[in-house]
Amino acid sequence: MNNLRKKAAATSKNIRISPYKVEKVISKIRGKSYQECLQIVKYWPQKSGLVVWQTLFSAVSNGINNFDFKKEKIVISEAFVNHGPIAKRARCGAKGSPKKILKRNSHITITVTEI
Repeated sequence: MNNLRKKAAATSKNIRISPYKVEKVISKIRGKSYQECLQIVKYWPQKSGLVVWQTLFSAVSNGINNFDFKKEKIVISEAFVNHGPIAKRARCGAKGSPKKILKRNSHITITVTEI
């Protein structure tokens, strides 16, 4: 009954990376400790690693400043990515017909708790 834990969260919106690419990083860090996540994201070769690191760092900072979390005890409780607005462009295709280009955006949300 008294299982309510304090949660600190951070959200990055309208990130100009496809959600499918960001989900690869998010699935690796979900449920792990903060120290493990830093090691995973630090060596991630794609741009999505940097964006996830910024959101993770913000969530941890929120937890430390607002709830006095200790860095050694922080665990990622929720991490997910949602689709953002899609910018639609066109390019010439075969025989001059228009070909759709979809520029996708992402919303990243990371929630941390202290164990």
